[in-house]
Amino acid sequence: MHPDPDNLERVRDIGIFGGLGDDVLRTFVANLETSELAAGTVVFKEGDSGRELFVILDGEIEVLRRSKRGHETRVAILGPGDWFGEMSILDVLPRSATARALAPTHLLRLTAHELDTLYRKDMRSYSLLVLNVAREISRRLRVADGLLAEMVGNVMDEYTRRHSR
Repeated sequence: MHPDPDNLERVRDIGIFGGLGDDVLRTFVANLETSELAAGTVVFKEGDSGRELFVILDGEIEVLRRSKRGHETRVAILGPGDWFGEMSILDVLPRSATARALAPTHLLRLTAHELDTLYRKDMRSYSLLVLNVAREISRRLRVADGLLAEMVGNVMDEYTRRHSR
């Protein structure tokens, strides 16, 4: 992994960095470490500790969750401009899912330490970045709530249909 000054142009339109000025993109974002992953590479596993999030510059990542019965289920496929692992930046709990590259993937890595450094140097930019993360978490929760409501509704409809005969 190494800092990549070319990241400035690549991240300008990525939502997590929305609202950040060119100076911040140049001094903060352009110096974040990058990594190239081969297809099949595990970024992190469910249960791992971690204090970093990843932004997908190129490629594709699948997010997997293990059920209580041990079945691994794909819960998301993410592509360029998406980010993942943000929960570990905000809390100290173990990773809630496994992330694995589906294709050759280029990632940008943002650690809790780097976020803390931004907090100390530029409170406005820090606040924008955290707000962008919060907005994405809220969007994902709305999608999950919709899926859960649909699933419960289908189960209840089936139950009612079977027991109303």
